[in-house]
Amino acid sequence: MQQWDWNWLKKYNIHGPRYTSYPTALSFHEQVDTITCQKVVADYKQPISLYIHLPFCASLCYYCGCNKIITRHQYKADEYLDALGTELELYRNVLVNKHIASVHLGGGTPTFLNTAQLRRLMALLKDVSSNQNIKELSIEVDPRQCDNEKLSVLRALGFNRLSFGIQDFDNDVQVAIHRTQSFELVAEQVSHARSLGFESISFDLIYGLPLQTETRFAHTLALVERLNPDRVSLFNYAHLPERFAAQRKIKTSWLPKAEQKLALFKQAIEHLTGLDYQFIGMDHFAKPTDSLAIAQREGTLTRNFQGYVTQDQSAVLGLGVSSISHIDGHFWQNEKGLKDYYDALVKQQLPIVKGYHSTFEDKIRGDLIKKLLCEFKVNLHAFTTQWSIDNFACYFDEEIKRLQPFIDDGLVKLTADQLMITSAGKLLVRTIASSFDEYLNTHQMRYSRVI
Repeated sequence: MQQWDWNWLKKYNIHGPRYTSYPTALSFHEQVDTITCQKVVADYKQPISLYIHLPFCASLCYYCGCNKIITRHQYKADEYLDALGTELELYRNVLVNKHIASVHLGGGTPTFLNTAQLRRLMALLKDVSSNQNIKELSIEVDPRQCDNEKLSVLRALGFNRLSFGIQDFDNDVQVAIHRTQSFELVAEQVSHARSLGFESISFDLIYGLPLQTETRFAHTLALVERLNPDRVSLFNYAHLPERFAAQRKIKTSWLPKAEQKLALFKQAIEHLTGLDYQFIGMDHFAKPTDSLAIAQREGTLTRNFQGYVTQDQSAVLGLGVSSISHIDGHFWQNEKGLKDYYDALVKQQLPIVKGYHSTFEDKIRGDLIKKLLCEFKVNLHAFTTQWSIDNFACYFDEEIKRLQPFIDDGLVKLTADQLMITSAGKLLVRTIASSFDEYLNTHQMRYSRVI
């Protein structure tokens, strides 16, 4: 990770996907039916994770591109839980005797729910999961919508992982993105969470935000170091005001230039790896004792729509508005609009609007891309044996031609036995992996730049 060459990064900083799935959601279409999706869940024999999207936020963060609903009305969460209860009930028969590996609450702002609503949601989940003991329960936390009492309730409900949305600790940056939260507020909640016995605490940071400078970001990183999270996710701010109306409140002149943005990225990576965080890939860092780091070393790391996860969390059933399911090469997404989501459930119909059923070729390429993103290497003998490919070089002849510039620049090594991304190439893993993407040319400009 110590090697930096601005010319390489500028040369290969293309528009490309994050590969939380392959194909990506841009390939989804409307020719999917709920009966097939239910059958996929019923037939799947491995553990399944549940993702529940909770869209409500009390205030608007200007940088955000998530599916969210801004409201101060708490009763709207009660109405939403009614709908979630109906959706869960529609899946009840196919979830019978399924092992639930984990539950993740995302959003939006999951901690928008008050303590009574959180208890009700967990009661709904336990009812359909036969009250089994779920190994991992995680939730995204907005410190402004949380307090020590809520943390205590979450721990009592069985939650053992917290992901705090920090973004940046600098006050001027926070004002520019309309998300002000003091270091002291976060520190108090982190301290209380640790006293309650939460097993893992993660921080989300964003680089490339308005008014960020190396000096300001260095202060943020120093404060992160003081709080010592188990994981850090370092996301690239993608300024797409034509797609996300809230981002129009951020003046382009406030944003770091390309060279400054790269410097922030480099600064964060060097700081975190200097603290002995393991670089998991792309934007994830974890302490060597964390389950993500262990999974990477053991070759059991994978990706889903939440990013890097352990192997037993690869299959996800998504619940709630806009959520995406991914099970055994089958994808489907719920309605993005709240009214459409509610209307389907009133009719006792699953609110699925589109999806995709992977071809055999999709599965081959998806596995190859996943291995590159998770392990930075592919054992070609094992890969060709697994997928009954006679000759890797012949099968991927065109793709290897696309890889040649990376090979020439020392970012990739290709031998008869192994395809490997070098230390210098790890920052460009998305670009390198995209060489094997059959759909990228069709959708490329719909994605943000990789750095």
